[in-house]
Amino acid sequence: METFTALKIVHSVATVLFVLSALGLAGWVIRGRFAGDALVQNRTLQLPWVLVWALMGLCMLTLPVSGWWLVHYGGWPLSQTWLLTAEVLYLFGSLSWLWLLVRLNRLRVPGATGNPKLTVALAVFSGLCFIAIAGLMGAKPV
Repeated sequence: METFTALKIVHSVATVLFVLSALGLAGWVIRGRFAGDALVQNRTLQLPWVLVWALMGLCMLTLPVSGWWLVHYGGWPLSQTWLLTAEVLYLFGSLSWLWLLVRLNRLRVPGATGNPKLTVALAVFSGLCFIAIAGLMGAKPV
């Protein structure tokens, strides 16, 4: 198999797994909140959900590496505006995802309190960053 095609497959699979994991977690939390469980987000770091977070982390480590190699093999200069914008969005999205993970880990302890609006804001901001990156990658305004 050609290297460029293999990299596109790896990058696509990592993206799909990341999105499906995020949607699964969000759906589980939203469904729990509508069912009246106000502390459902505190259980997102218990098995088997911790495996979903680990899969998301693995995908987040894979995406920049495979993306860089795709850009390298595709012959695009890294100085293009859409690539730089995607890199900045990825940095901020990843940092907010990591902050969200640390925050949820702290909320997991019984008796811990926190601002649920900040937790939701971190999740939404991270999600919007990754949606914007997907839009930039799909459009490839070269």
